[in-house]
Amino acid sequence: MRRNSQQGLKRMSAATASAGLVNGMLSFACDRGAPREALLARAGLSSADLADPDNRVPLERYRNLLRAAQDLCADPALALKWAEAVDMAEISIVGLIMNASSTMGEAFAQLQRYTRLALEIDAAQPGPRFVLEQKDGGLWMVDMRERPNDFPEISETTFARLVCGPRRFLDQPHVLEVHFTHAEPTYAEECRRVFQCPVVFSGGWNAMKLHPEIASWPVRLQPGYVFGVLTQHADRLLEDISRSATVKAQVERRLAPVLHKGDFTAETIAADLGFSRQTLYRKLQDEGTSFGAVVEGLRKTLALEYLRGGKTSVNETAYLLGYADPASFSRAFKRWTGVSPRDVAAS
Repeated sequence: MRRNSQQGLKRMSAATASAGLVNGMLSFACDRGAPREALLARAGLSSADLADPDNRVPLERYRNLLRAAQDLCADPALALKWAEAVDMAEISIVGLIMNASSTMGEAFAQLQRYTRLALEIDAAQPGPRFVLEQKDGGLWMVDMRERPNDFPEISETTFARLVCGPRRFLDQPHVLEVHFTHAEPTYAEECRRVFQCPVVFSGGWNAMKLHPEIASWPVRLQPGYVFGVLTQHADRLLEDISRSATVKAQVERRLAPVLHKGDFTAETIAADLGFSRQTLYRKLQDEGTSFGAVVEGLRKTLALEYLRGGKTSVNETAYLLGYADPASFSRAFKRWTGVSPRDVAAS
């Protein structure tokens, strides 16, 4: 069991949340008395991480923030109340696109298409995040997320938003029943108040029973042209996420904060990703690169960034990139670019 839990955490470390979503949780907790700096510190975040709402934040830091907010606000139902009170359109482009859809059926299709922009749970998971199923004469929306009980607040907040958001403009209930796989929490009555329908815990799936005619119900809370503008931007963001989902990009993200120490190895980076060294080598080879090439490529990219515009001296850059001495760095830089680092620093 412990091994499975550790593997789950390692997979979660490769997942991300949008900075807009994370900042929304932060603001909600601060409004309820939690100190901002204490929340950021306990989550391992900075204000700079959240400055751009399209930025990506490691999912474990979002979880750390949420748990810290529950603690500092002394409210285990805080995330649920946040999902009830704050419309998704206020914190994510996904909500804006759903609100600009013409019908609830189209809104569901856009949720399927763009949900990764809010939460990138597991890029390796096959199939869609949500599916519609007919069961026992009812229409069910099922969340197919793997290991949902590792982070049950995601299940609760996702369903709460899908219930409470449309409730603001629909004139009849669209969700008739809610099921969760996690055990009944201490705030179960709060869940029933928010969902306003039967809620089942410790069930066999994370699913919501929908009104059978929901797909044709109108939405369009935004002008039609807004839909096209938003989806174009969202498609570009999806492309960025897909590029960052490569193993090479994951290795680079883990190398960047430890590069200056120079004490990393392929084994330690592989372990952080949940791989063996051999598996890491194979995956990088499949992408047409190698661990050494990734390290050297990252050093070259960072060296040019540091030196251009006089951000750092040659000696400082050598240290930041993990070189034992400036001479070793200068030789490597000349091999990469054909010129000395001092030439770039002076230009």
